[in-house]
Amino acid sequence: MTVTALDPEPIVSVRGMSKRFGDVTALDDISLTIEPDKIYGLLGRNGAGKTTLMQILTGQDTQTSGDVTVLGDTPFENARVLRNICFIKESQTYVDDLRVKHVLTAAGHLMPCWDRDFADRLLDDFQLPLGRKVKKLSRGMKSTLGVIIGLAARAPLTLFDEPYLGLDAVARHLFYDRLLADYAEHPRTIVLSTHLIDEVSNLLEHVIVVDRGRIIVDDDADELRSRAVVATGPAEAVDAFAAGARVLHRESLGSQVRATVQRSATEPERAGLRAAGVELEPVSMQDLVIATTTGAREITA
Repeated sequence: MTVTALDPEPIVSVRGMSKRFGDVTALDDISLTIEPDKIYGLLGRNGAGKTTLMQILTGQDTQTSGDVTVLGDTPFENARVLRNICFIKESQTYVDDLRVKHVLTAAGHLMPCWDRDFADRLLDDFQLPLGRKVKKLSRGMKSTLGVIIGLAARAPLTLFDEPYLGLDAVARHLFYDRLLADYAEHPRTIVLSTHLIDEVSNLLEHVIVVDRGRIIVDDDADELRSRAVVATGPAEAVDAFAAGARVLHRESLGSQVRATVQRSATEPERAGLRAAGVELEPVSMQDLVIATTTGAREITA
């Protein structure tokens, strides 16, 4: 008898969910599924609704309508669900008189999968003083403390909401390296919400883009990249290539055009385009998100 493997249950399931604050609709009838053991990018402009979504998923707020389940149950006021979630925010607050070592001890009591040895290695990597009071930490050091907690918690669902603002480029790349290495050894679901899209693009397996309270992109990261190119060359040849496709961005300089086109190209097409003087380049994730959330633009110089 052949046994068919069942798909794993989603970590997060959202169906027809909306959130309103008075007459302001922060999230508007959104649906999404977050699967286990993947790294997700939750992207979008300021005020798009990303933080509101994460607050609902982590039980810090409730939806106005629709259904939300996390780890198989409603997250709000649900101790079983919440103890398996780690949510690190940009504005993470701590009791000022606590020292770094006290915060890490508290995290160890709260997080079932906490790895203190890993936390100690991260302290050394980031050179964060264990005995310093939180109120004496710089903004970058506070961000470092949040990053260490988020990584060492190894929670089944870990969300980072711009927690690394204030870190310099070296520290941010150290965070990405440690995240990827530990994720490979200890898979879990990680959601990164960031404006530093190109810095994290190689980490992302799935991309969700929120714009004005709605989800406008929910796709595999590699598939998303493969469906758009930047075409540069004579206007007539570029426009012929783009005919019938969505043009996300177009700028012209005399007879030359550079256009971001939402379509792929076969090898024979690429050869023909090269012969016509058109070069195709991959679209960066950041440019793709910007073009998607700002609409088609045309610039003439």
